[in-house]
Amino acid sequence: MQVQANGIAIEVDDQGPVNADPLLLVMGLGMQLTAWPNDLVQMLVSRGFRVIRLDNRDAGLSQGFDALGVPKLAWVGLRYAMRLPVNAPYSMADMAADTLGVLDALGLQRVHVCGASMGGMIAQHLAASHPQRVKSLTLMMTTTGARRLPQPGFKVRSALLSRPDGRDAEAVVAHLQRLMHVIGSPAYPADPAMQRRLFLANYQRAWRPAGVARQIAAIVADGDRSTLAANITAPTRIIHGLADPLVPVAAGQDLASRITGAVADMIPGMGHDLPAQLLERFADGIADNARRFQG
Repeated sequence: MQVQANGIAIEVDDQGPVNADPLLLVMGLGMQLTAWPNDLVQMLVSRGFRVIRLDNRDAGLSQGFDALGVPKLAWVGLRYAMRLPVNAPYSMADMAADTLGVLDALGLQRVHVCGASMGGMIAQHLAASHPQRVKSLTLMMTTTGARRLPQPGFKVRSALLSRPDGRDAEAVVAHLQRLMHVIGSPAYPADPAMQRRLFLANYQRAWRPAGVARQIAAIVADGDRSTLAANITAPTRIIHGLADPLVPVAAGQDLASRITGAVADMIPGMGHDLPAQLLERFADGIADNARRFQG
């Protein structure tokens, strides 16, 4: 279903009893709400949550911003490297306002929040700027964006910025599989046939590379969230892979050190994905962290 949130149309998936404890899941760069595995959603529902997933703006079935043009990412990267201001079509704070609008549209005053990768950046803004709306916070494979933190290597950056060999489904699915081979979990490899089916279904639902470029610009323009993270008061759990090549584990350790009372789960062999073999661990961690909320 779609709701009007922060003045735009946001696609939402809402599962579990209406009166259950609400949990908002916020996905990462260019990813759709379907990137949260259905098995994980059902595990969370079975643990007593009402699970709400959303397509971020410019992704999936939510409102797009093609009228704002496509950023020149080489120029964005150059300005960042030169420590010059980066202009983006919209900001991480705007995307956090979208999530707040979803809560308002659903009549939810306070929720547990889990954000992955870029979704964790959005979640940091939401938790720091609107602490009264966040019961607990789980941050998965994300970062403050501090410049001193290790950055992904050339191979990873090249894979992230590469393009499919064509626009058809086969080319896009092959491209996504190549990318996940680079950034995925070495100790928990995905089943290639199952992965292909999921990528194909996501492509058929929506494929919006221009939106990815605008989201990348928003991430770069957001800069360092260290001060923001230090203002987070919700009970926080950090989940990060020790083998994450896209957001190195030092970023998770940095987050854990900056958020008062944060609990960290650093997972050997996990990269930058949500392996099926770890879904129970994720669900247990989110539920355990939710129980830390006192309110």
